[in-house]
Amino acid sequence: MAEQLPRYDCTQSYRWNYEHPPEPVMREIPTVPGTWQFCGHDVASPLGISAGPLLNGRWCLYYAHLGFDVLTYKTVRSSQRDCYPRPNLQPVNCGQLDGTEKRVHPCDTMQGSWAVAFGMPSSEPEQWRRDIAWTRQNLPKGKVLSVSVVGTMQPDWGIDELAADYARCAKWAVESGADCIETNFSCPNVNTCDGQLYLDNKQSEIVSRVVKSSIGKVPLILKIGHFVDTDLMSDFISSVGQHADAVAMTNSIATTVGISDTNLMFDQQQRGICGRAILDASIAQVRQFSTLLQERSSDLQIIGVGGVETASDVTRYLNAGASGCQLATAAMISPDCGLKIRTEMGSMDIADQSS
Repeated sequence: MAEQLPRYDCTQSYRWNYEHPPEPVMREIPTVPGTWQFCGHDVASPLGISAGPLLNGRWCLYYAHLGFDVLTYKTVRSSQRDCYPRPNLQPVNCGQLDGTEKRVHPCDTMQGSWAVAFGMPSSEPEQWRRDIAWTRQNLPKGKVLSVSVVGTMQPDWGIDELAADYARCAKWAVESGADCIETNFSCPNVNTCDGQLYLDNKQSEIVSRVVKSSIGKVPLILKIGHFVDTDLMSDFISSVGQHADAVAMTNSIATTVGISDTNLMFDQQQRGICGRAILDASIAQVRQFSTLLQERSSDLQIIGVGGVETASDVTRYLNAGASGCQLATAAMISPDCGLKIRTEMGSMDIADQSS
């Protein structure tokens, strides 16, 4: 029987998982043919981990030893924030989503997709700043550390204050050693404006501009959600294109979860569906963004996120216009999936897909 690698324990709390990271395991890392780049950094593959599974530095090191070259430190804030109570990862039974669904069904066993309900928790800034510095010092050579940040809206704030809070976190992360900054513009699990910032072009532009001015030459990535109205994509690119270096998509598709419209989980609030169910919609959005960027001769890179499980999925994203892919759900279920994907890619004709 194959060795069962440690993974995030859904039966335990977020805090327990934070305090019980797995130890790195030594594995032979298969070579991926081609030349690859992530926001100006040379990397050995197009594979990365998005912010979800990387609760702290030791989680980053764990996945760095399992074939992932870009590690995105889970979203941090300028103040401490507790995680939502469990369930934080609720398996759902659904096919491919397109963003028009009003509800999906919960189920008892994982079938490739789940509703995510963490609420963007964060440790105190002093703690995560020390931990990011430790992480950067201990990551193996050639690995890229990206740090996800979000502003924390206060009752008397407007967009300028929120942008300044994003920028404060970004600057702290850079000072601690982050190679890239990812601003989280999409989290369906919170009810403040930071949760769906990408749908407001003016606010997205303000935050992108202020953050970029605070981090200088450090690459800026915008994590965005799903556009049901595809006409909004062009205006979004116009708003943020001069400030950002890349966009990462798709950060889930939001809907409610329950067995009926009158029997809903999560206090009847929407939650982001992640995993296999958003693969097709996310690839389609990457393709649409890529076309728009080509029409504008834009250098903005696209990072494909959502539903990746196999080398074939990675290739679909690359062919759609992504320069790389990030995994979360598949890596949380099968931590060695990156090694398997790299092995599969070694036998495929994908050289220089990043060019």
